[in-house]
Amino acid sequence: MIQIHKVPSPCYVMAEDLLRKNLTLIKSVKDRTGVDIILAFKAFALWKSFPIIKEYIPHSTASSVFEAQLAYEEMGSPAHTFSPAYTEENFLVFLKYSSHITFNSLSQFERFYPMVVADGNKVSCGIRINPEYSEVETDLYNPCAPGSRFGATADLLGDTLPEGLDGIHFHTLCESSSYDLEKTLEVIESKFDKLLRQAKWLNMGGGHLMTRADYDVEHLVALLQKLSAKYPHLKIVMEPGSAFAWQTGVLVSTVVDIVENRGIKTAILDVSFACHMPDCLEMPYKPRIRGAYHEPESGKPTYRMGGSSCLSGDFMGDWSFDEPLAIGDKIVFEDMIHYTIVKTTMFNGVSHPAIALWTKEEKLEIYREFEYNDYKNRMS
Repeated sequence: MIQIHKVPSPCYVMAEDLLRKNLTLIKSVKDRTGVDIILAFKAFALWKSFPIIKEYIPHSTASSVFEAQLAYEEMGSPAHTFSPAYTEENFLVFLKYSSHITFNSLSQFERFYPMVVADGNKVSCGIRINPEYSEVETDLYNPCAPGSRFGATADLLGDTLPEGLDGIHFHTLCESSSYDLEKTLEVIESKFDKLLRQAKWLNMGGGHLMTRADYDVEHLVALLQKLSAKYPHLKIVMEPGSAFAWQTGVLVSTVVDIVENRGIKTAILDVSFACHMPDCLEMPYKPRIRGAYHEPESGKPTYRMGGSSCLSGDFMGDWSFDEPLAIGDKIVFEDMIHYTIVKTTMFNGVSHPAIALWTKEEKLEIYREFEYNDYKNRMS
């Protein structure tokens, strides 16, 4: 258990024992099914923790040249790469740092495949498909919404996989269940069966939240074993992100002021929703606060949480507490490692939280602290 009183504010802090618990489960699914499970950097890219990750999972997926280079340098292995669009300038970099490259469209494949051939066919190429079906309800995270820019539909691909394409990739889930995956696979097998029988690998993308407490891991294992039995020639890959760091850490903040307007009390914090928890405003979702009631309780002290930026909408509420808040009190936001840290900004020049690991030996290891020059150098 992280000892919050030993953590500076503001600070993201991840618990090594919780990370290892997730990794143990993920590796067990990998070992029992023969499916490759790799880390998606878009959700979790704390590279100083990669030595821990690599004890369980050796590979990763990238969606940009920076992520691909990080995979090569810090994971020590080339990336499974997908990008919505490649350019002549960046494709050579992707070739250098990738083992697999997935194209978003046939036109991108046709444009860049000659560069793959010229490089000696060192990477395996795939095409992203759009099954036009997804269980994701939030449009912001639904890659199969009408008119989506992601993937080739069945009518565009036909029944023959173009020469040079080894793999098929889909990504239609978002923090989803194995039953959502099952429904998706039924559609994909119905629409793309002929292509699956011609391919060498199938990448099922991310969104498989197998470390969530209510996730049916045994159902997932049975589902993957069934899929492998139907297509025994396919190497199956999954690339979850959230599952690796789910419920592994917190964002520690401090109350720096309390203001009241028309009966609404706001605790002003030394963190910002806009800068440090942008997913809360994007999705939107209301994070849990340790020791607080998630919804207002009649008769108990109730507060909005106000961010430290000048954006008027940089607040969220309301939470109730057993005792009134005071300046200097710690506010601990739960589950603030996956997606949160990779999406942070330095908008408004707001001071960025430190990043730390609470080790299994129960010591605080500061990964990174941020200074004025981190902000200044991004602006020039």
